[in-house]
Amino acid sequence: MTRKDHYYNKAKQEGYRSRAAYKLKQLDDLENVISGSDTVVDLGAAPGGWLEVAAERVGPQGQVVGVDLQRIKDLEVGGGTDRVETIRGDMTEQRTRDRVTDAAGGAVDVVISDMAPNMSGEYSLDQARSLHLARQAFETALDLLDSGGNFVAKVFEGPDVDAFRADLEDEFQYVRATAPDASRESSSELYLVAKGRLTTALRPGDELEVEIVDVGSEGDGIASIDGYRLFVSGAEAGETVAVRVGDVKPNFGFAERIDRD
Repeated sequence: MTRKDHYYNKAKQEGYRSRAAYKLKQLDDLENVISGSDTVVDLGAAPGGWLEVAAERVGPQGQVVGVDLQRIKDLEVGGGTDRVETIRGDMTEQRTRDRVTDAAGGAVDVVISDMAPNMSGEYSLDQARSLHLARQAFETALDLLDSGGNFVAKVFEGPDVDAFRADLEDEFQYVRATAPDASRESSSELYLVAKGRLTTALRPGDELEVEIVDVGSEGDGIASIDGYRLFVSGAEAGETVAVRVGDVKPNFGFAERIDRD
């Protein structure tokens, strides 16, 4: 039995709308993208396989918003549809993004995209189109994600994927490329998993002058840059010091002094 038959039949037996449901299951099992009570936005959500899995993973306290140009039939999740909302629209249009933001109630925790182009049969064209869709999903994620949020997008392997990954690495703490077992053997699809949305403008290697406003429990000085905490070793409250940024986390970072030997 081929993997295609296995996951197709498994979806039918377990009541999922598509075999793609197992791709998200495997990606989430591998990388812990979705947590209980999260708000998740699923781009290109029809027919709803990823929506079903996302709703299971966020649990009764979470929320899932699915967006697609096609109509998505209502989902019955846990006896109701109260935590799953679907929107028919184009995410490249601002009015659709506004509807998603309203439905999510503000910033979201996870954006996922299994979007793929209509296949032309010419691989180079299809690959370029898949990357374009992934970049659109990425731009949407930057608009919607809260600090520390996660992002998953599908691409086809080929030119410019490495450049796209580099762009993700500029905006997220951690990025991994993987192909779940549920992908067809003949498929060239690749999923990029990006975790820990960085909302600060600071990046490793940046040099700047900061004022130490407090001292942490470990004895490091604390600077505040637009509300972002930067821990500086060997600095005291009241000092103004020159630093080089090292590690950057979603909500805080670390720097070393460069104003003295």
